[in-house]
Amino acid sequence: MVTQHHKFLPKRIILVRHGESQGNLDGSAYATTPDYKIPLTPQGLAQARLAGEEIRRVISDEDRSAAWKVYFYVSPYERTRSTLREIGRSFPKKRIIGVREECRVREQDFGNFQVAERMKVIKEIRERFGRFFYRFPEGESAADVFDRVSSFLESLWRDIDMNRLHHDPSDDLNLVIVSHGLAARVFLMKWFKWTVEQFEHLNNFENSEFRVIQVGEGGEYSLAVHHTDEEMKEWGLSPEMIADQNWRAHANKGAWNENCPWYLDAFFDHLPESDDSAEED
Repeated sequence: MVTQHHKFLPKRIILVRHGESQGNLDGSAYATTPDYKIPLTPQGLAQARLAGEEIRRVISDEDRSAAWKVYFYVSPYERTRSTLREIGRSFPKKRIIGVREECRVREQDFGNFQVAERMKVIKEIRERFGRFFYRFPEGESAADVFDRVSSFLESLWRDIDMNRLHHDPSDDLNLVIVSHGLAARVFLMKWFKWTVEQFEHLNNFENSEFRVIQVGEGGEYSLAVHHTDEEMKEWGLSPEMIADQNWRAHANKGAWNENCPWYLDAFFDHLPESDDSAEED
């Protein structure tokens, strides 16, 4: 039964940040254009096309695999939709199971029109307050984004479990989520159960950069199947987090990593090792 269910699981979940947008190039664009309407620059379009080619090579195992399909999720913002259109140039229609616009992976809400001088002050306050819990005036905190991304993940697993994606188990299923830097980081945080402190040290994705969460040999998902330790270190993962990713790449599905220090040590580092030592105290 477990083996049969495993056939419906995606082989990879690929998180992609949009290409360079006009807002990335000139922050004053947000003062006159709603965030969701900010377009890609010509450079951003080129970045997205290149990302599509690279993702196609990953999914097809450098064209060595013939049995694979892809399902896309995309944020409703103009820059993510345009990124998906360019990525899609690398995929023939027969390889695409479907595309779904998903509002829960949209950009963090920073408020409505954003005046550059005011936003500079607000972001300085955020650094002092903490990036995860700070809520922008008239907008969201990263914690708010975490909640809606968590809701999306629950829906995603129901879709997979009930085979709503109409996946043929003889093909490798690949999910590509075209989103934004913060939404992608909190997705990883939720998926791998990282702490708020660990989130605070994560670096943002570059434009059109992607991360590959892939099933390892034992059935667990890991970044280390596709990515190197050096890459993960550049992204802000601590040595403990990298060690956990390497463990996951070989672990059996459902196993628990008892050597993962942030699960216990952060809260119980002063407790005795045994009942006997507790009685002695």
